[in-house]
Amino acid sequence: MSEALLLRDVSFRYGAKQALDGVSFAVPRGQFCALLGPNGAGKSTLFSLLTRLLVTREGEIRVAGHDMARAPRAALAKIGVVFQQPTLDLDMTVARNMAYFAALHGISGRAAQAQIDAALDRLEMRERAGEKVRSLNGGHRRRMEIARALVHGPELLLLDEPTVGLDTASRLAITEHVHALAGGGLSVLWCTHLVDEIAPEDDVVVLHKGRVLAQKRASELAGDGSLQDAFMEMTGAGQGA
Repeated sequence: MSEALLLRDVSFRYGAKQALDGVSFAVPRGQFCALLGPNGAGKSTLFSLLTRLLVTREGEIRVAGHDMARAPRAALAKIGVVFQQPTLDLDMTVARNMAYFAALHGISGRAAQAQIDAALDRLEMRERAGEKVRSLNGGHRRRMEIARALVHGPELLLLDEPTVGLDTASRLAITEHVHALAGGGLSVLWCTHLVDEIAPEDDVVVLHKGRVLAQKRASELAGDGSLQDAFMEMTGAGQGA
């Protein structure tokens, strides 16, 4: 199968409120795909379904060929997750946070150390392994969370609004690091409402009011104008929506 992630007709409702309505799209292997939508579009609900925090019987979700409903453990094992809210232990070192996470995936000893070192190297965080997380700035904490999500060797990296609260320089560094990971063969689904985090060659899924309005290359979606203008025309949303 060529898709790292495949969704077919996925729907979800909170009581009478339809949060997702027949969502279908795919993330090809080794591709950076932006899930772009204004606040309230359904991005967080979809992210919760992809991480099994929520469950639906409507539609199909497949991760690296594994059906999320029928084989959830196999599907989740292929996913690395960076949540919007930080989930680090501030009083532990970077290395201890990483080792604890590796242990949760059943990785220990020399194998764990090798994978921790490799993940930290990919995010240029190896030299900070002995520092307590509390001493890191926001950008480095986020880079560490991304490194931690790679420890078990996932095929798909999910990031939910990963640059929230970061300054401009840190935002740029994070987007560059994750684009580089995709360039190295990792599949990425990046949830955002900020068009400046998206490169012209990225795939873009536009989600609005629980429905997919388009899935195209960012440059194709922008056409002769800007991606921001195209996004605002499709959704009626501004950058701060």
